[in-house]
Amino acid sequence: MSTISGNIKYLRKLHQWTQGDFADKISIKRSLVGAYEEGRADPRLNNLLNMSKVFRVSVDQLLTKDLTGMDLTAIEQLGQSPKDNLKVLSITVDHKDNEFIDLIPQKASAGYLNGYADPQYLEEMPKFQLPNLPRNATYRAFEITGDSMLPIKPGTVVIGQYLESISDIKNGRCYIILSKEEGVVYKRVFDYSQEHGQLFLVSDNKAYSPYKIETSDVIEIWEVRAYISMDIPEFVEDADMSFDKLKDIVLELQKEVIKLKN
Repeated sequence: MSTISGNIKYLRKLHQWTQGDFADKISIKRSLVGAYEEGRADPRLNNLLNMSKVFRVSVDQLLTKDLTGMDLTAIEQLGQSPKDNLKVLSITVDHKDNEFIDLIPQKASAGYLNGYADPQYLEEMPKFQLPNLPRNATYRAFEITGDSMLPIKPGTVVIGQYLESISDIKNGRCYIILSKEEGVVYKRVFDYSQEHGQLFLVSDNKAYSPYKIETSDVIEIWEVRAYISMDIPEFVEDADMSFDKLKDIVLELQKEVIKLKN
């Protein structure tokens, strides 16, 4: 029996769950639990992540560390680290195990605080994939509200890369923060976790004052990597490029095209 199959069977029984109980918790068929425990099949990534969440151990420990014989207290202590106070993430994938980018629309963002760890909640969200993002990371998209981060306007879809640790924050960059008190917010973040156990959140719109949150309240951090907006910027005249000059350039290009055709 492999480490992973032995761990799944042991932890399930330690929690006093039947195979059916456990299957319901991670949204798979009972027969698949049996296949995992007998070593006839290996769990897919999204199932490993869901197991990690319900067992309260890391994926790495589930795969590589023999947990059999340990009690629940000792197992849960394995996952505790002063560096990381974030959590295992639920994800959705396509039939080839490629991760989707789950979109949390404005109307659903209020429920995200309660549903972020629920695979069924994420299954019901819109999802898409982008070709140019690195594949070695997990992404999620949020439709932002309010004007605190102008010129990024309300309704813009902001795409964030999941951070496993608060220590990965780079001061002054933009992040989506999910916290117990604030829910979902999009801000520039400054990390003072070592000195004060806090993050300072700053809006690009100076009409909004910076504020702080306790790191113990932070549930998820997503580093903003891209955004999608339906708001097309207006042409703005300046000293170097007037609208008439822009028209002249277009006319010259048209003339060049006609010459090439002839």
